[in-house]
Amino acid sequence: QVQLVESGGGSVQAGGSLRLSCAASGRIFGITARGWYRQAPGKQRELVAAIHSGGFTNYADSVKGRFTISRDNAKNTVSLKMNSLKPEDTAVYYCYVRLDRDYWGQGTQVTVSS
Repeated sequence: QVQLVESGGGSVQAGGSLRLSCAASGRIFGITARGWYRQAPGKQRELVAAIHSGGFTNYADSVKGRFTISRDNAKNTVSLKMNSLKPEDTAVYYCYVRLDRDYWGQGTQVTVSS
């Protein structure tokens, strides 16, 4: 069993910053990737950022230069620092880890007002 607990969502004005964190526990040996997706109302879930076991990172084009993903292997956490937030970043953000399959957190709301 894998548990993911997210924190750090909230409301902010455009141009502001937020930091999301996700703590993994349970049978998490052998994670090959972890990161964040988001889903806005009426839209499909999209990958925001991921960090792979070798340290490689990838980002959605829309967040490059504004968001930074990081991990702490000792604490089994992955974080997403979001700067220069825009109203179009408003969404529910989901943490995931990849093992035999993808496991998901419950989601945390991020709301950016103009």
